[in-house]
Amino acid sequence: MTAVVPGRAGSDPGATRGAPPQKKDGQDAAGRRGILHRIFGAQPHGLLFSAPYIAFVLVVFAYPVVFAVWMSFQDYFFAAPGAEVDRPFVGFDNYVTALTDPEVWRAFGNVGIFLIINVPLTVVLSILLATALDRVTKARTFFRVSYYVPYVTASVAVVAVWLFLFARGGLVNNVLGPLAPDPSWLVNSALAMPTIAFFVTWKGLGFYILLYLAALQNVPRELYESVSMDGGGKLRQFFSVTVPSVRPATLLVVLLATITGANLFTEPYLLTGGGGPNGASTSPVLLMYQRGIEQQNPDVAAAIGVVLIVFVLAIAALQRRFVGGEER
Repeated sequence: MTAVVPGRAGSDPGATRGAPPQKKDGQDAAGRRGILHRIFGAQPHGLLFSAPYIAFVLVVFAYPVVFAVWMSFQDYFFAAPGAEVDRPFVGFDNYVTALTDPEVWRAFGNVGIFLIINVPLTVVLSILLATALDRVTKARTFFRVSYYVPYVTASVAVVAVWLFLFARGGLVNNVLGPLAPDPSWLVNSALAMPTIAFFVTWKGLGFYILLYLAALQNVPRELYESVSMDGGGKLRQFFSVTVPSVRPATLLVVLLATITGANLFTEPYLLTGGGGPNGASTSPVLLMYQRGIEQQNPDVAAAIGVVLIVFVLAIAALQRRFVGGEER
């Protein structure tokens, strides 16, 4: 007779050698928590608070982009609400129509000129003014609000002021006298888009100054003191401490200025009467409005919009690599 020793392997007649151990309930719960952690992150409650914004992005941005991509491959046209019409698939025909249109290429060239002027000017003026405002001790709130007021002012009201300043008989031409351009600023094919670029730079400057001011609050003052002890003046402190320390803010400013400029519509529409003179200030978004709404070709307008998205993404990728300091 064989004695059965409790606790030893083989003591249970029904046990099978090599059988996998049974998981405990605690292990199952830990596994489920691990899966949820990978899906929802360490703080899943954050999704609850961000859900309204996620829904906003999906409805206002994601859905229109997907619909525009779909529209760009169809023979799409507007119809009465509820009417069932055939909108056949046409492949890349709308893209061919858009990319063989000289006005489309001119619109992208115009916005390229705008970005070349607006983006560097915005970065330079914003960081210089933010640095100056950061060191102001008296009337600091007054100066910050003064720079921010144009940004929150309605574009229609501000455009009326600029039309008064840059009209043929406006204040700027009266001050310049014989040096004033002829034709005047906003009706001059060579000066219309640069004038719009200066206007947009001035109007949005307050917002970007606030971004830089927020970044400057995180720069340790000890760095400035260290450079000062080494004999460095204000200029060296600016280039050795301020500029490298606010590099993430600079990348954000560059990206936002690029995206805003690529979506230029209100300013050329109001300042130059819809892209004049002779299309010299027409932007891609303004051209989309003209093609899609005024000329009833929404499929071609959607194709222009998709090309614009690719254009902006390509520029943003280059900016992120070179301005953001990513390794190539």
